[in-house]
Amino acid sequence: MFQLHGPSMIPREGTVQRIVVLLHGVGADGQDLIDLAPMLQPRLPSTAFYAPDAPEPCDMAPFGRQWFSLQDRRPAAMLAGIRRSAPILDAYLDQLLARHELPAATLALLGFSQGTMMSLHVAPRRREPIAGVLGFSGALLGPELLAAEARSRPPVLLIHGDADDVVPVAALGMAVASLRQAGVEAEGLVRPGLPHSIDPFGVEAGGRFLAKCLGVGTA
Repeated sequence: MFQLHGPSMIPREGTVQRIVVLLHGVGADGQDLIDLAPMLQPRLPSTAFYAPDAPEPCDMAPFGRQWFSLQDRRPAAMLAGIRRSAPILDAYLDQLLARHELPAATLALLGFSQGTMMSLHVAPRRREPIAGVLGFSGALLGPELLAAEARSRPPVLLIHGDADDVVPVAALGMAVASLRQAGVEAEGLVRPGLPHSIDPFGVEAGGRFLAKCLGVGTA
């Protein structure tokens, strides 16, 4: 099976007590999101941040990576693509937990765009519940399958700009509704005027959410 690799930020001192995995969007790579780690670290001490490069070269650009192809955007095609990459990400998460000798409840996922899609697919299908999922500018693929396939229900916070011209902001409401119907504690936050990106307000709100999920002080 393909092995994921990418940049990371590990505490220089002390024992790692929790893990945050950052999953980038299509056409980017792990370096695109690891810069969030220093912004989140003050609220998440003793946390190791990992930002793996997706397993496939981007097929719509001469650079970057992708979790699955977006050449065919029919829901069935995208769902098939996400199912191919899911075991690779699952194995990577297992490897990180084993490396740091930590339980699943100490791990959280942070996704952007296609990385959010991966997070929302993989997290609830893991038998041992992780701490939570923070997703920016993404969507839930195969919402009609979630209730039957979910094996755990970690809390979710989704943040989306209402000026997003890549993934419409309507995807946030549909994802939150479907997650709740499947028994997941899910919340959504819409950022006025924000395009397909992450703003400082979202980083701050997301940091509070992750700290709460991971049991760090008072979030």
